[in-house]
Amino acid sequence: MTLDPGPAWLRWLPADSRAGLRRRFLIVWAVAAVIALLQRYVNPAQHPLDQALVYSYAISTAIWFLADPLRIVLRRWLRTEGPYYWSFNARSLLHQLLSALLGYTLGAALGDLYAGHSTWQQLWLSPQRFWGFLLWSMGVSAGFLFFFYHREKAHALEQLATETRLKLLESQLEPHMLFNTLANLRVLIKLDPDRATAMLDRLNDYLRATLSASRSDGSSAPHTLALEFQRLRDYLELMAVRMGPRLRYTLDLPDHLATHPVPPLLLQPLVENAIRHGLEPSVEGGEIEVSARSNAGALLLTVKDTGVGCEGPPASGFGTAQVRERLATAFGAQGQMQWTSAPGEGTRISLRLPLHHATP
Repeated sequence: MTLDPGPAWLRWLPADSRAGLRRRFLIVWAVAAVIALLQRYVNPAQHPLDQALVYSYAISTAIWFLADPLRIVLRRWLRTEGPYYWSFNARSLLHQLLSALLGYTLGAALGDLYAGHSTWQQLWLSPQRFWGFLLWSMGVSAGFLFFFYHREKAHALEQLATETRLKLLESQLEPHMLFNTLANLRVLIKLDPDRATAMLDRLNDYLRATLSASRSDGSSAPHTLALEFQRLRDYLELMAVRMGPRLRYTLDLPDHLATHPVPPLLLQPLVENAIRHGLEPSVEGGEIEVSARSNAGALLLTVKDTGVGCEGPPASGFGTAQVRERLATAFGAQGQMQWTSAPGEGTRISLRLPLHHATP
């Protein structure tokens, strides 16, 4: 899974926690505005709008900071683990209670500095109102805790389902590539045994280098464009043993995109199709160019060949169908695939992905 780097003010926390923290912070601030407006509406004389906003935002932010980011800092003591760091054990409940009390105290003190009077005077002037507001704040905090716990747990389960789906699609692509390569090898054995042996040696090296990596869980490091392009280079060298000078290729990956994460085996099915349907039917063969570019907040990946091309939309084969499905699973509507081709002019397939997306 690709982790969202998050804003700079959250970089001191674990990478897998930042996106959730940012979502919860925005929700807390939105609710804080609603609370301030309700206070202003119920008692406009007691709660001028500016003071109501300051108190609401100060108290909500203080409670959120102590109950959420600090909860992740204390994750070992609280005995919670990623990716959502929530647990209903005794230590976590104690921490949430203390966070609500201390956050209310700190937020009220900031509001008092702005308003020029003390909240604690209400403890003597109107104790019922003071304790009522305090208990109400505690109830809101408990409601947030319950809501965020279930929301983040559901989000984590959805993320796990997405990763599982991508792994399933990836596991289907690997034997597909292998079967295609073995079919090519079978033909070459009859035509040129020496080249068939060289191709078999290259296939052995390729499988040893790639299959174990493609089956890793991705928890230690994401699959980057640099790794994807290295796999493409190994595969194209494997195909070059069979096709000889009829296959030429160019891989263009800018340095600033080398560490960008992508789903494994995203481009290889497109390269396989370019060889099978573009270059192999051509007597002269042709060239394959694979490139990566960033443009307007998007990552553009292009596979272009100078093969025979075709007229009209392509048949939805296994490789292209898998790529479309993996784009939809990993990126939703943000993952797009565009195909253009013409007879005698080759084929161009472009993938448009979000930059630095959280990708499985």
